[in-house]
Amino acid sequence: MKVAIFGQYYQNDTRPIIKDIFVFFNRNHVEMVIEENFLKILYEEKIVEKQYKTFSSHTDLDNSFAIVISIGGDGTILRAATYVRDSGIPILGVNAGRLGFLAKVQKESIESFLQIVLEKKYSITERTLLSMECSPTLAQMSVDFAMNEVAVSRKDTTSMITIETFLNGEYLNSYWADGLIIATPTGSTGYSLSCGGPILTPDVKGLVITPIAPHNLNARPLVIPDDTEITLKVSGREEQYLVSLDSRITSVNNNSVLKIKKTPFRINMVEIPEETFFKTLRNKLLWGEDKRN
Repeated sequence: MKVAIFGQYYQNDTRPIIKDIFVFFNRNHVEMVIEENFLKILYEEKIVEKQYKTFSSHTDLDNSFAIVISIGGDGTILRAATYVRDSGIPILGVNAGRLGFLAKVQKESIESFLQIVLEKKYSITERTLLSMECSPTLAQMSVDFAMNEVAVSRKDTTSMITIETFLNGEYLNSYWADGLIIATPTGSTGYSLSCGGPILTPDVKGLVITPIAPHNLNARPLVIPDDTEITLKVSGREEQYLVSLDSRITSVNNNSVLKIKKTPFRINMVEIPEETFFKTLRNKLLWGEDKRN
């Protein structure tokens, strides 16, 4: 078996997790290829000493890899997805941060879950992605897709922006707000949720449009089919506004036109039987903890 490993290093909290993963895979003669910058940190921190092959681009990952192991939190998985892209290689998240919705494997049970991976006793869920086109073109955006959400927001001002929104060419609304979020089912438990959006299960074929602090209080979150093409035109007092694709942010000139739609490919996420979406939901949101129930 050949695996790719991508991760973030959080000093002492991450050290035992990384060591457990490397010890397990070396003991089971699994070939590991490590993301270049991550391996550099591991050498500097003297966490590993053995020489490993590296990858530094999505072009380095092909169908010879069985899985990508992401060590960190949900944000690390979003960055790992930029390496996987349309290759179809599944991603397994090992949680080295706070409780998240994507990084399912907890540090207390790493070995047992990696054994499941070794025996291929896991299932796969396909996660919808969003692509974005901007007119005029944004030369500085090297990755034009998002796994969680595409969001527009105000820049260098306390004034609200106006976001004219069209669905498949039909006018929907002009949101007068701090911004607007277009979220996938995966992203519905992130930024959109914190702004009052609904939770979608990963298999729902829908997207969520969630305004950020709207001035028109009758503007509510809206769930739409995931095959809808969304067009946004933003205007405001400043010359530019911000557009973010997950953690990647750029500035866009007023009156530029954004077209957002589902990508033709999806990201495959590894699902461990003991760590279901609903179990994570209960743990994260403390559902069932009210003793009056």
